[in-house]
Amino acid sequence: MPARPQVLRVTMGDRVLVILGPGDITREQTDVIVNAANSSLLGGGGVDGAIHRAGGPVILEACRQIVERIGRLPAGQAVATPAGRLPARYVIHTVGPFWSGGRQSEAETLASCHRESIRIADELQLTSIAFPAISTGAYRYPVDQASQVAITSAAEALEKAAHVRQVRFVLFDSETFTQYANAARALAASSSLKVDSNHDT
Repeated sequence: MPARPQVLRVTMGDRVLVILGPGDITREQTDVIVNAANSSLLGGGGVDGAIHRAGGPVILEACRQIVERIGRLPAGQAVATPAGRLPARYVIHTVGPFWSGGRQSEAETLASCHRESIRIADELQLTSIAFPAISTGAYRYPVDQASQVAITSAAEALEKAAHVRQVRFVLFDSETFTQYANAARALAASSSLKVDSNHDT
């Protein structure tokens, strides 16, 4: 029997940051989900493969058209495509950094993934966006460090957004949830924000 999802919410005025896990981002009913893509945009393993499988060929065809137009997508950048069969309306594809010990501006690149994704969602006048734990799988970014960068950069972008009101982090396992929840609690404590936690989705 799968573990019951845990949920932590940080309220930021009329905006909210939600941490959920274990969860399946392909089932999220947010306006947009974020794909931890590779620079080819042609699908891969992990979250990338799961999103392409669940969304169907519409996503891959849209990615091919983007690659024909701009070439490979650099790390830290993001592009949007239709979501195909997914419950979401759009998929935003972003390329996270490979972990190289923190010596290759990985934190800034990872922060850019979150800022750019929220910026694009805002330009599309969407109100909700869901992220996976970008770069923490095959790209080997340590989860304790990635979670701090992700939460901080997403919260900063959410504060500045004109349309986006909810940022969700949908995390694959309980260990990753714990790290992201800890980062969210630290953010809330440093900014005097309200935190709620429960087991409801």
